[in-house]
Amino acid sequence: MERVERVWHRRLRWRLRGAWQWPMFLVLTLFDGVVIARLPPTGDGSDVFAGVLIAGFINLLAVAVLAPLAGRALRRRRPDLPRLIAADYAGTALLAAIAALLVAGGLLHRPALAEETRDERAVVASVHDYVLAQAPERRAGLAGLDLMRIEPDYFRACVPGPDERRWLCLFVNTRQRPPGLKRDPDQAPNTAYRLHGGFD
Repeated sequence: MERVERVWHRRLRWRLRGAWQWPMFLVLTLFDGVVIARLPPTGDGSDVFAGVLIAGFINLLAVAVLAPLAGRALRRRRPDLPRLIAADYAGTALLAAIAALLVAGGLLHRPALAEETRDERAVVASVHDYVLAQAPERRAGLAGLDLMRIEPDYFRACVPGPDERRWLCLFVNTRQRPPGLKRDPDQAPNTAYRLHGGFD
């Protein structure tokens, strides 16, 4: 009886020590979702809900597929660990590593994102000034300004007018300071190019 109690206590201790994976899954999925939305490692981010969905998929893949494999590798070094506990330890470590990688990726991508935001603001300001000086009748359309990035520092910015098919479109080069502007004779909105896969 005493031996059974010792075994039971030992199993309970292992269970408690190895019960971190799923609580960490919930906490880090929410944390990763906020990181993806507010400190994106690529692109310009998303809303928090979409970020949590992406993080949940990544973390579930890590727990379901990678954690058992990593747990086996851990048991080779620590044969005293029960299989489930080793997988739990490995899953918890993987979840923490994913969170760290997302934060590191977001911090590394931050300068590029800041430059992209500066470029877009420069485009908006230069198109605003052009419209006020050259096409004041389009002033009301500035609220509906549509930007499309063609190359890293090259945009097509379109301002709607009374006729939805005839937009005022400008090519904007943000390599120059102030940005260079060139009027596009094509008055089709950017949506026409997006539907057909962009410019040839």
